[in-house]
Amino acid sequence: MTIYHELPEKGVVSMCVAINKAAGIDESLLPKKPEERKLNPWNYMSMWLGDGVNLGNMTLGGSLVVAGTAMMNIYQTLAAAFIAIAIISVIFSLNDSFGYKTGIPYVMQLRMSFGAKGSIISSLLRGIPAIVWYGFQSWIGATALNEILKIVAGIDQQFMCFIVMQAVQIVLSFFGFKAIKWVESIISVVIMLALLYVFYILLSQHSAEIVSTWVDAEGTWGIEFFGFIMAFMGNYAAIFLSAADYSRELEPGISHGKRGLLYFCPIALAYGTVLCIGAMLASVTGISNPAKAIPMVVNNPSISVFISAFIVMGAIAVNMVANIVPPTYVTVLLTKVHYRVAVVITGVLAVCSCPWILVQDSSAMGLTYFILIYSAFLGPIVAILLIEYYILRKQEIDITTIYSSEESMPGYNKAAILAMFLGAIAAFLEVKLAWCLGFFIGGIAYYFLMKYTSLGAGFRTDI
Repeated sequence: MTIYHELPEKGVVSMCVAINKAAGIDESLLPKKPEERKLNPWNYMSMWLGDGVNLGNMTLGGSLVVAGTAMMNIYQTLAAAFIAIAIISVIFSLNDSFGYKTGIPYVMQLRMSFGAKGSIISSLLRGIPAIVWYGFQSWIGATALNEILKIVAGIDQQFMCFIVMQAVQIVLSFFGFKAIKWVESIISVVIMLALLYVFYILLSQHSAEIVSTWVDAEGTWGIEFFGFIMAFMGNYAAIFLSAADYSRELEPGISHGKRGLLYFCPIALAYGTVLCIGAMLASVTGISNPAKAIPMVVNNPSISVFISAFIVMGAIAVNMVANIVPPTYVTVLLTKVHYRVAVVITGVLAVCSCPWILVQDSSAMGLTYFILIYSAFLGPIVAILLIEYYILRKQEIDITTIYSSEESMPGYNKAAILAMFLGAIAAFLEVKLAWCLGFFIGGIAYYFLMKYTSLGAGFRTDI
């Protein structure tokens, strides 16, 4: 067995190329060599800043205000956000180590624990939510684009705007992280400036409504508080699950602790800002959809066009990071098509997710529960990957065996499948704490099933 602790050498990658050609796997799933990595620390933080300026996250903030009553006040909201972001950053930096050291994407990482065929199940649990969010973000962006057309040309064609958004994102995504690097670096800064302007407008002109509805609300520190932390984490559960897809693009030589800060700082700045703005907008307008609420607060048509334009760019920035690359890798793995063809397929599936239903105010609570439910499965998968990499394998990986054909490696790891479902069942016992319960029960179950049963015997020796 050949063991690798750090970045793969060219000879290892060459062997993987030969194996992949025989197995029909696209080259986009090969380990990244050091010279192929495109992101420096600034690019990496910009990527997460752009992703954090997420209109879905802003909608989550808006969902705190229901029928003019805030479920949590500002102090409870910020406390929940800080706890969630701290946990997110720790898990991100732990799970990104595999991709950072080996250059292997998430869909191939799954083979290490779930097997060649078992990885299909777990990869779909990452890909499907991403496609739903892809459509959701595109529709929000299309709403803002439609607002621009109504102001400038008197045209009201939101579905047409949605199709245009999809076409632009598909073309940009053809270039992978080359495009992401520049799009995120520019948009992340500009969109934050635009949102800070909205923040200023809200404070200067609507502070009384915000204070009475949200700041001074009684709120709760009970189950709803912890449920909001779980919902908050649920927005990132799918992303830090596939941390390897991002860390494999980060330049080498950055310590584990510094990588943790590359997550915490931009996520805290971006997510904290949009969450507060979402709650403030809902307090003032009673609307949880920020693309519709912002034009109501900013009455100047020119400023409305400016703000809407950056909502459009923000939606594109979020999708390119969180919602296009991971499901595209899943599509490549399942269909054996080339990367660009998979990009198109992923874009079409996002249209089929019917995001125009998800963005309705009546769907806000349902959207929150959707996050909580799918994260019930994602929590156990993260735990399984961490237990596998750090405890069972002690960070020692045979890269070439992971890239073996389906015929030459085990198909399913019964221990991983069972642990995932045990974690999910535990999560469903209390949906508002789904991710946390699933993570701990799934991880504990996997460790004991691998150590003390024969269910995962083949995976203790074959990989």
